[in-house]
Amino acid sequence: MDITFEGKHALVTGAGQGFGRCIATKLYKGGATVYALDISKPALDSLVEELPEIKSVVVDLSDWDAARKAVQDIGPIDLLVNNAGIYINKSPMATTEALIDEIFSINLKAAINVTQVVAESMIARGSGGSIVNTSSVASKKSGMSLAYGLSKVCLDHATRMFAVELGKHKIRINTVNPSLVMTPLGKANSTPELVQALKDNTPMGELAQIEDVANAVLYLLSDKSNFITGESLCVDGGLAAK
Repeated sequence: MDITFEGKHALVTGAGQGFGRCIATKLYKGGATVYALDISKPALDSLVEELPEIKSVVVDLSDWDAARKAVQDIGPIDLLVNNAGIYINKSPMATTEALIDEIFSINLKAAINVTQVVAESMIARGSGGSIVNTSSVASKKSGMSLAYGLSKVCLDHATRMFAVELGKHKIRINTVNPSLVMTPLGKANSTPELVQALKDNTPMGELAQIEDVANAVLYLLSDKSNFITGESLCVDGGLAAK
């Protein structure tokens, strides 16, 4: 199944590493004009060094107004991936107000903010578009950080609500919901014992690779998923089905 993004303008948040870097690279190689957004200038510089035509945007997405302006300044976008996210592992009883605010500012509020800006432009142009949010299997299973899991539950719900409102404008919006993947963030928040326990509990007996998640995102961005919106696609080897 050939997927091409020739002539499309794509924005990927959290593009400096992990899923975002892989997605931005695949979109670029698929013919899209890619804007890579991240808080880390060194991470974006290394991406541009590899792929000089990718356009970097450095901004802190937790700053609502600064993020909004940065996205508005990019111009028209056809494809959006809200991938930026943070993870802090705290149990329910150890979760503080500050922790909830910190996680929700990136995992939920930033996605809503960027989606609003991009969707407004899509509506004004009348050309439709596709948006994919990086959620998590944590929205469907307990056992992970309370604040993180809640942020992903809310992101799934926000995605469905945007899908209902934007459908008439031919704008589709979906999520991918991976389990643990050995991205830099995944490695920093896992132990060998956790990895083995997840493998043992996953019907397919292994963890997903970064490319598995990126390929799912590309499918949902492409016209091969033309009538899919408001859905959450688990990329978890069957973990959420148990």
